[in-house]
This record gives sequence, C-alpha cells and structure tokens, in this order.
Amino acid sequence: MQRFPRFNEYKVLAYRIFLVYLFYMVVRFLFFAYNPNLIRVESYSELIPLAYHGLAFDTTAILYANALFIVLSLLPFGVNTRKSYQLGLKILYFTTNALFYALNFVDLVYYRYSFNRSTRASLDILEHEGNKAALMGNFLVNYWHVFVWFFALLFLWIYLYGKQKVKPHQQKYTLKYFFASTATFLLVCVLCMGGIRGDFRKSTRPINMIDANRFVTDASQADFVLNTPFAVIRTWNANTFKKVNLVDKAVVDSLLVPIKHYRNRPKTRPNIVVLILESFGREYISAFNTHEKIPGYRGYAPFVDSLAQHSLIFTRGYANGYKSIHGMSSVLSGIPSFKDAFTSSPYPKQKIESLVSILKSEGYDTSFFHGSPNGSMGFLGFSNILGFDHYYGKNEYGNDADFDGVWGIWDEPFFQYFNRTISAKKQPFMATLFSVSSHEPYVVPEKYKGKFPKGDIPIHQTIGYTDYALKQFFKAAQMQPWYSNTIFVLVADHDNLIHYDLYYNDQYAHTVPILFYTPGHTYQGVSRDWAQQIDIFPTLMDMIGYDKPFRSWGRSLLGDPKVPPFVMRYSSDVYQMMSGNYICTFDGEKAVGFYHKDDYALKTNLIKQRNAEMNQLEMRCKAFLQDYMERIIDKKLTSKSN
Repeated sequence: MQRFPRFNEYKVLAYRIFLVYLFYMVVRFLFFAYNPNLIRVESYSELIPLAYHGLAFDTTAILYANALFIVLSLLPFGVNTRKSYQLGLKILYFTTNALFYALNFVDLVYYRYSFNRSTRASLDILEHEGNKAALMGNFLVNYWHVFVWFFALLFLWIYLYGKQKVKPHQQKYTLKYFFASTATFLLVCVLCMGGIRGDFRKSTRPINMIDANRFVTDASQADFVLNTPFAVIRTWNANTFKKVNLVDKAVVDSLLVPIKHYRNRPKTRPNIVVLILESFGREYISAFNTHEKIPGYRGYAPFVDSLAQHSLIFTRGYANGYKSIHGMSSVLSGIPSFKDAFTSSPYPKQKIESLVSILKSEGYDTSFFHGSPNGSMGFLGFSNILGFDHYYGKNEYGNDADFDGVWGIWDEPFFQYFNRTISAKKQPFMATLFSVSSHEPYVVPEKYKGKFPKGDIPIHQTIGYTDYALKQFFKAAQMQPWYSNTIFVLVADHDNLIHYDLYYNDQYAHTVPILFYTPGHTYQGVSRDWAQQIDIFPTLMDMIGYDKPFRSWGRSLLGDPKVPPFVMRYSSDVYQMMSGNYICTFDGEKAVGFYHKDDYALKTNLIKQRNAEMNQLEMRCKAFLQDYMERIIDKKLTSKSN
C-alpha cells in the first residue's frame, strides 16, 4: 500500500500533462521553421527566452483543453486505476488534445497570409465557404507535409503516453483516501485557475493575446510566443466592439471629422468601376516600388504598370484589415476592421452610408461581382446589407467549365463576363469586381502554363495571370460607349506572400496599391502621402462633386483641409495610427510606442522622447477609436444619425 494515497496516479498525470507542454513547444519551433522570415530575430538564441515566455500562454490553452481530463483523473471514484477507466481517459485525452493541437498546424501555412495567429474570426471566414471539402482537399494536396508532421508527432505522442501507466490495484475507499484526494483536487483546481488567468494577482486581468508583446523586441515575435489554440480561445466569445471613453466629446469633434461635406468640384455622374484584386499586394507592382531601391527588384504586373503611368497612384497605401471581407467593408463603406472584423461583429446589420447607398440615391445601378460560389467569403451577405441592386457570382455565371476547382471562375473569363454584364446596363452604374485567381493554390489555367513568369514565390505567376485578365478586360471595355465616362479604381484587399526583405518589415507587409484611372487622364500623378482603403469612398465622392454631407472616417485623397493624411489599422495586437512624421502604437487605452515614419520595422521606440506632434497623434488615435466604437454600436453609420 502506498504511504501517500494515489501517488502513482498523480505522477502519471503530471507526466501526461508534461507531454502536452512538450509537443506544444515542438510545434512552436516548427512554426518558426515554416516562417523564419516573418518572425524577426537577430539570432536563434533569442528564441529560447521567447519560448520560455510562451509557456504561460501554453498553460492557458493546455488547461482549457485538459480540464475534464484532469478532473476525471483526480476525483476519488475508487475505480480510477482500472484498465477500462484509464482507456476512457486516454480516449478523452487524445480527442481533445489532438483537436487543439491541430490548430497550431493550420498556422504553419496560414500565418504567411494573415501575419497573425488565427482567431475565432478566422473560423468565421471559413463558415461562409460553400466548398469546404474542395478547400480541404486542396490544402491536403499542396501542404501534405503539414499533415505528415501532425500525424508523425501525434503518433510519437501516443507512443510516449504509454511509457508511463497507472498501476492497477484494488483501492480501499477510506477516509484517508477521500480527504487526501479531495485536498489534492482542490489544490490542483487553484493552481489551474492561476494557470488559466496567467497569475494569481487580483490586480491583473487574465492573460490575453496582447500580453505576448511584453516579452518581445520586434512585434512579429509575439506570434512565436503565442499559440493558436490560445488565440482562438481568447477570442471565442470576445466582443471587441465596446464603447470607450478616452477623451471628451469636444476633443473628438475637434480632432475628427467623421461627417464629410465636399464642394470642391462640379457635380458629375460618371460610371464607377471598383476593381478589388485578391492578394494583389503592392510588392508585386513595379510602378509602386520605383522609390524603394530594392536590389534586383522585379514586378509581375506589366499591365497595371502601364495603367499607372496615366493614373493617380498612392504608393504608401495600406489595407485597413487583413482578410478579404475586411477589404470589402473598408473600400466600399469606409469601415475598417481592427482586432475583429466589423462584418463578423454583432453590428453590421444596420443602415450604412456607403459608396453603394449614396450612388443609389443618385440614380446609379449598383452591382457586385465575385466569381466564387455565391455566399463565399461572406460577400453576398454584406452586399445585401450595403444594398447592392445585383449580385453576380459563380451561380449567375453559369458555366462550371471555367471553374478553377477550388475558389471560383478563372479571372480572365469572369472579367469578360463582368464587361458584358455592365455594358448592358443603363448609365450611370457603379460596379465592383472582386477577383479570385491570384490566390493560393497559385495555379493558372492549363492553356496559360508557361506564359507568365514563375518568379521567386508561387503567387508571382498568378499575379501575372490576373494582370493579363485585367488587360483583356480593359481591351474589351475600351470598345464600349460607357468607357470614356468612367472612373476606375484599382486596389487590393490585402497583401500576400512576401519575397523581398523590405516587405517583411511591419510597415511594408500590409501595403496595397491604390490607383484611380480615368480614360481622359483627368487624374494623374504619384503621391507618397499616407493613404488607406477607407479613403477611396470619400475620394470618389469628391471626384463626382457629391454636394451633400456623408459619413466617412477616411479623407479625400485629392486633398482635405480638415483632415491630414493618415492611416489607422490594427497589427500585432495593437492599433496603429500613422500621420505626419510618426507612427503611434496604441493598446486600446494609451500609447505604448512612437516610431519615426521611416522606421519600417518599428525598431526604435521614441516614447521616452515624446513631443507635441506625438501627443496630438495619440489624442487623434483615441478620438478615432472612441468615435468608431460609438457609431458602430449606437448604429450611427450615416450622416443623418450624427
């Protein structure tokens, strides 16, 4: 008989939980091995202290996943050592842990597209996909090695689990057994509560994603410290859309101009065509990199380059989110997405003043085109909220022979369908096309294999294909009577795979092209001012001479005397506002960093050298966030609700 009841059981339980920590640590270093250029460290030795800090985040995820297993292992049932009971515990252990563990493997690949650990919002995006089986099949084929790693480590884990076993014995249900078991159970519960919170201090909040930034010298390192199950758990029921009271209302009114009213140009009624190009990051386009002096640089969009020579382009343009649906809400309604997507929040179903609603009020026919199965990405739902007159997807296209097998209709035929459909409409019209093909798995139609440069990373070939599809679209559109009376806008939803070192820096990784083209060359030139997707809506209102007030957090890129150029976005678990000479990083309550505008990697924090411009920038950031939350929650997304 053991002197201390159940000592062997407790030792085996500790060993089993230790295995979870071990395999979480293994996949953390595997995560780095898959994304070495995105996790910026001076030397590999930096990874050791970062991994140590990661144990706190692992503890939270592990305790959530194993809570029931721990409880059933500790409660004094008297049958705990029986083989059947231990088999049940083993099944429970590997069912829950395998599910949580698999989330880490998703980010081995997905991280290079999102630049953030996956969260609940990432799962919300997948929910809108009607072709989940095809996507999974494609992922399995293209990233088979991820599955190999997962199952190899899982089988090793199962093998090691069996190395320590609970010794079966007939347990007498004595008072000593009961009280010792109960005391141990309560002690472990207290320790688990501290582990889930991150510490035992009453003064601190439970550990959260932003806490990973406390231990890093570069923002990207926070994602090495974190693990994906923790990120999903902490955002599962999180509603980051909460009102904040950071500044007086008078300060908001003095620093922010959410209601725009331009009278700079005569009123006109041109057609408006908005081309939102999937993953068409700024890095891939030569015309947007002429000032960067990147050694050996090559672009992969020759048609966009030629179009840019006769357009007004902004080479310091940013995405106001990091997913496709973020791009749709930012470009068309001027509503950015920060920690969570506006479209995935409880608040998108309300009256929203947007490019769509205003142009409809002016007599425009409005339509949205996306070659994927209807409902993909959540576009159909949000287009209905915005009030588009027509939605054209894969269903309306009606020819599955042009389906790429994964995402939707190939860009070239769908762009021609786009041209034919809008050419049949009465003018003026507003039409938005969201492209498909410049997306993982980065393939082109069989007949075009070898036509476009393969480049250095897989996406380069598909950028060339989408660029060619654009060329063919403009070639056909030029023959139409509506063409000469049209403003074309070209922008990406977000960036994608990175090749050049410069774009691994935080202030380059989320840049997108912003281009305005008119056949009469009314707007031409190159601007290096701060610009962002939410500026497109007010810029178009300014261009057409819309003379009524409208709600917009962006600014006209043609010039706004009340609002200086700026960018507001969310990256590495902090808000970032860029304007003038500085970049302010903001944790939701206060500034945690100031960086010079040319400090692309956010290396040198100037917060101890604050000046008047920095202080003003922090106040603008507070005012923006406060007004943003209030208007969304109180349903004040129109000028009339001001």
